[in-house]
Amino acid sequence: MVALGTIAILVVAVLASFFMAWTIGAGSSGSTPFAPAVGARAISVMRAGFLVGILGLLGAVLQGANVADAVGTGLVGGLTLSPTAATVLLLLAAVLVAVGIFTGYPIATAFTVTGAVIGVGLGLGGTPVWSKYLEIGALWVLTPFVGGGVAYATARLLRDERIPERYSVPALGAVIGLIVANIPFTLLGPDGGASIAVAATRDLSMSSSVGIALVSVVAAVVAAGLLAYDMSGGAEGAERRFLLVLGGLVAFSAGGSQVGLAVGPLIAAIGEASLPITLPLVGLLIFGGLGLLVGSWMGAPRMIKAIAQDYSSLGPRRSIAALIPSFAIAQAAVVFGIPVSFNEIIVSAVVGSGYAAGGAGVSGAKMGYTVLAWIGSLALALGLGYGIITVVELL
Repeated sequence: MVALGTIAILVVAVLASFFMAWTIGAGSSGSTPFAPAVGARAISVMRAGFLVGILGLLGAVLQGANVADAVGTGLVGGLTLSPTAATVLLLLAAVLVAVGIFTGYPIATAFTVTGAVIGVGLGLGGTPVWSKYLEIGALWVLTPFVGGGVAYATARLLRDERIPERYSVPALGAVIGLIVANIPFTLLGPDGGASIAVAATRDLSMSSSVGIALVSVVAAVVAAGLLAYDMSGGAEGAERRFLLVLGGLVAFSAGGSQVGLAVGPLIAAIGEASLPITLPLVGLLIFGGLGLLVGSWMGAPRMIKAIAQDYSSLGPRRSIAALIPSFAIAQAAVVFGIPVSFNEIIVSAVVGSGYAAGGAGVSGAKMGYTVLAWIGSLALALGLGYGIITVVELL
């Protein structure tokens, strides 16, 4: 029999988890995916906020399991988060992210939640999981260089007059088709899901590696062919439609990654409480996805406008260059179960593509303040999490 006090704390934890999902939807996952498209005037701010909420919900359900498990159980060893601990860290992280939203600075949600989970876990006597920290740290450090570098190179490619756009844009579409064929979807297989390429080759009378390669090539050719056909009717319109597709893919990826930041601690807390009923993982992912959707619809337009206008004024080609590495990095994070900052991904890519045009529109001061906000949010969340849970345990 579960004590009434535990039930009451779980209720608060559920509300805190939903609030956390709301702040994520209003901030990182809701604002960053379509910001380059808005900056390129390919879509309006309000329409972007509407679409990103729906796509974030789909991503949460279809790709959210890996990161949710990592955040809930993989950041601190030797313990499972209690309902009280989950409530403390979720409220702390949500408040810090909300402050970032209402002050106009994109506080990195992944930095904040990761810091809060580690701080609370260590305050409860848990042990550091250094191998996981190395994975997370490597991705966070490499993201500006890889994302910004790939965006810079892609933007230069698209601006190179020696390579006609009717060739370069379909080639980039082939890359996207290749990635889409090989990203995991929860419903296509157990243990984190399976990719379209893997699912499509299960019944083929050939080796799995050959089948996966064949499906991947077909997906790449189809994507390139569709873009080539669209380009034949006019490059400008085709580029804007490609940009919107990329924004949708990044929004989907944001839901798959960011929902785990909200529901991962809740999943651990519910498991620790030993409830008489079993709550399915997909149900909790839908719950978190709905929080993302509501947050995106209510709060994302403000941050979309801030990121789109404050960092760089992008055209369609530079926006395409920014979103391609953003999509690839986001999916790598989903595959390895690493909490990732979409603000960091998008901002790095936006700046990289901006420098391909001579750095026009890139605010160095704004970037400096943003980086300090990211580092500060990680340190502050870790310190406050450790201190608050220590005080709570003494009461």
